[in-house]
Amino acid sequence: MATEPSGVQAAPKNNRAGVWASRVIIALVTLAVLAGGAWYWRFHQLYAETEDAYVGAHVVQISSQVSGPAIAVPVVNNLFVRKGALLFEIDPAPFRIAVERARAQLALAQQNTGGASAEVQAARAQVAQMQAQLQNAISNTRRTEALEADKFLSRQAGEDALTQRRTAAAALRAAQAKLAQAESNLGASNTSQIRLAQANLAQAELNLSYTRVYAPADGYVTNLTLRPGTMVNAGQPQFAFVENGDYWVDANFKETDFEHIRPGQHAKVVVDMYPNHPFRGVVRSLSSGSGAAFSLLPPQNATGNWVKVTQRVPVRVHILDPDPHYPLRIATSATVTVDLRSR
Repeated sequence: MATEPSGVQAAPKNNRAGVWASRVIIALVTLAVLAGGAWYWRFHQLYAETEDAYVGAHVVQISSQVSGPAIAVPVVNNLFVRKGALLFEIDPAPFRIAVERARAQLALAQQNTGGASAEVQAARAQVAQMQAQLQNAISNTRRTEALEADKFLSRQAGEDALTQRRTAAAALRAAQAKLAQAESNLGASNTSQIRLAQANLAQAELNLSYTRVYAPADGYVTNLTLRPGTMVNAGQPQFAFVENGDYWVDANFKETDFEHIRPGQHAKVVVDMYPNHPFRGVVRSLSSGSGAAFSLLPPQNATGNWVKVTQRVPVRVHILDPDPHYPLRIATSATVTVDLRSR
């Protein structure tokens, strides 16, 4: 009978303790929610973040400028090569023959020019001869006129001497015209035949150099299917080449987070492949339109039921510290956080 009152009095104390514990938990949860909300609001005031981001790099489609069968492919798929390394070679035999043919044509043109030069020399000699004959005719005419005046020669002799002088002058003019024609032919030969032959030789030598295709930069060979013996067509891509010197991230930010993003701001890039190795970045450029504006089939919102959808605007973030121990792969996912306070 003595223990019942104490049991009845203990129940209210336990209830009060439970109520206080519940109130404390509710208060802590409320404080945590408020603190989280404040942190979230403050974070979005200072930073812009998106997970819609993908790694990019320069990709070159490797092709040849001449056609022919491939005789050597010294690279393999996904191989890292240095700038200037041989990627593949086309059979150079027909191009070497073309070079020899062009050299022979140049030599022939030079020989033809030599013949034209000989004609010029002969014409100059003939002009000199006609000039001497004219001078002799002039002197003979003067002597004849003097003797005719003194009545030692007849008038017919004077007229004969004058005719010879006029004939010599006409012969000189004909020789000079022939010399001008020869010099014109020589000039035309220099500007046409020789230059054309030289251009053909330069083109043939250039085509021969195109039979060996080299790496345009440091990077990776990828999507390689070319094998020796395959017929390579000029201008047709054979495989892709990913340059290793420059990487960036195309980050698609919501238009509502785009207001304070500016070129030059610092950014943190976390690639999903390496979540524990963040990369430093800097905002390089901002797109002039949303991603939908440049799509193949942009949305048409002028007809039908319209639902407002938040658009995303691409921002290019250049990666400042690529690490060879953490090689980047194009089109892989990343998370980009831009520090809006930086410049």
